[in-house]
Amino acid sequence: MNSENQPLISVKNLTKKFDDTTVLENISIDIYKGEKVVVIGPSGSGKSTFLRCLNCMEDPSGGSIIFDGVDIADMKVDINKHREHIGMVFQQFNLFNNKTIIRNITLAPVYFGIKRLRAAKCKNFFTKIENIFKKNKKPLIEINTTEKQIKEEADKKAMALLHRIGLEDKANVYPSTLSGGQKQRVAIVRALAMNPKVMLFDEPTSALDPEMVGEVLDLIKELANEGMTMVIVTHEMGFAREIATRVLFMADKGIAEQGTPEEIFEHPQNPRTIQFLNAVL
Repeated sequence: MNSENQPLISVKNLTKKFDDTTVLENISIDIYKGEKVVVIGPSGSGKSTFLRCLNCMEDPSGGSIIFDGVDIADMKVDINKHREHIGMVFQQFNLFNNKTIIRNITLAPVYFGIKRLRAAKCKNFFTKIENIFKKNKKPLIEINTTEKQIKEEADKKAMALLHRIGLEDKANVYPSTLSGGQKQRVAIVRALAMNPKVMLFDEPTSALDPEMVGEVLDLIKELANEGMTMVIVTHEMGFAREIATRVLFMADKGIAEQGTPEEIFEHPQNPRTIQFLNAVL
């Protein structure tokens, strides 16, 4: 972590309430590019809620979530525009069962690519009209792609991602034909297809049979070694110790303790951290 750089994500006084129940209270933390932040803690400590607040899948009740310089918790912000750069992997895969594997992967890149293309064309149209009536010479947006090319490029990238995880032969099958480990690996590369700046993992192995856990963790380790910024909620303590650059222990509505894996697992200071680790290790 380089303190001279601006954080990729800056959480300031984050509070989240569900009706009258406060789950998170006044959490502040900075996450820097290239960090692998692993979040651990007992069930019900707000780990998944915290993660889901980072891309505003859960709207914060208070505070701010500044991602890449923009407060995405501001209701005036187009949150979908910023979510394009925040990959999310869920416990239950969340693949579309009525679409083939390749269509699951290309759905978002094609949708957003075509949306941007059409917006550019629309803006050029109105610029031309304005130039005619006001005798302006405003430049037009340079457009050097077509909808067909966007779809072809998305397919090409999807096949490259499937090749990476050894599932290119599954491109045209449906999710119901895959194992849990295969589904989760597809969910991960689906997120990668959007070229995210950060990946959020919400207990990515909790729904898997034990023999399938390793193949998913190996893929996450590969991404970590390539420099991907990650925030990972997990119960896999060995994995947390191996992959994390920083570990957050959550309890009592906030971050009770944080530090390097060695500091947290070998020399914890907070009594709640010590109690938790004694129970799970």
